[in-house]
Amino acid sequence: MSYTIGMKQHSGACERNRDPILAVLTRVFPSEGTALEIAAGTGMHSVWFAPRLPGLTWIPTDTSEAALASIEAWRAETVAPNLQPARRLDSREADWGIDAFDAALCCNMIHISPWASAVGLLQGVSRRLSPGGTFVTYGPYRFADRPFAPSNARFDASLQARDPSWGIRDVDALVDVASGVGLDLAEVVDMPANNHCLVWRPA
Repeated sequence: MSYTIGMKQHSGACERNRDPILAVLTRVFPSEGTALEIAAGTGMHSVWFAPRLPGLTWIPTDTSEAALASIEAWRAETVAPNLQPARRLDSREADWGIDAFDAALCCNMIHISPWASAVGLLQGVSRRLSPGGTFVTYGPYRFADRPFAPSNARFDASLQARDPSWGIRDVDALVDVASGVGLDLAEVVDMPANNHCLVWRPA
């Protein structure tokens, strides 16, 4: 369930998945450096992860003005000196407003955006991720060697009904793009509710 109170947007899904995602980030992210959160949405993940990963300077971003306002509203209520102000970032644009980072996170964007956004995401991260850095994407995916969960099939149909350019992406297609820009899929982590974390590293 999602709703809005003032500028703050609230997502029940964020509350449910924040701890499982944090467990992955704690294990695979560097302990220090700069972390870029792409498509930070409500900002609920930002204010949960940043204080629990205090060695990382956390930069939340989004394309939506409403999302940026929500992130700032959540940030105003959070004690996290390492959580930076929200910034606008569109993965399809050449200028991301940041030249380098050591970690990156993108949750629930790839399936709720055009394919060009996923391509831009992988290309943009590959250009800026430090050699020892880690990039994590989270959401539902299609796997060639695994059955497509019925709940994901229904979700995929609802996404395409809303916008034909949206949809749950094939991991092999993402790997094809990533390998062309110097990113390797290092790990696939099973997550609750038929979601996965994909852990990407520089080739």
